[in-house]
Amino acid sequence: MKKVILLVLVFIGTQNVIGQEKTKSEGSFGIKGGLNYSTVTQGDFDEGPDPRTSFHIGFFSEIPLIDKVFSIQPEFIYSRQGFENNFTLLGNNYKTTYKIDYINVPVLAKIYLGKTFAIEAGPQFGLKINENVETNNSTTETNDVNAFDTALAAGISLNFDSVFISGRYTYSLNEVVKNSNAKNSVFQVGLGFKF
Repeated sequence: MKKVILLVLVFIGTQNVIGQEKTKSEGSFGIKGGLNYSTVTQGDFDEGPDPRTSFHIGFFSEIPLIDKVFSIQPEFIYSRQGFENNFTLLGNNYKTTYKIDYINVPVLAKIYLGKTFAIEAGPQFGLKINENVETNNSTTETNDVNAFDTALAAGISLNFDSVFISGRYTYSLNEVVKNSNAKNSVFQVGLGFKF
């Protein structure tokens, strides 16, 4: 819980930076959300894990450094991720679903290529806030997933005044499930609104 509060304070501190930047060029703040298509790399799993579809939602700010060309975009996102793993034991088929919830804080460099199209890339820092494993409709709380996730994120966006559509891919730099060598791999599509 202390880590979540720390992340919120960091994001609020970012808003003070935006306020100072507005004297040079107008910054923006907004909300965004969308779909996640998440899985993990095979690692030490016998078979390749299957994806889990869920959602993400949160806040972002855009701080222009070069007007209409280059911005920094920090975000504070609640993201439901995880994966499914099918296996056979004593002739019976089982499906295990790892449901992993994160607070993710990407800090992206955003480069506009024209008025509408932009590319974005940068690091993402994630804090696991919940973890459940569901096997054949039986759910248990576990502690198999590492608490912190560092990832690289890259994507594109189409920007229309106060609305944008984005697509993004994130890939972990460290393993997700302990002693598995498996890493998060997440595709996201979303919609955002600037205020």
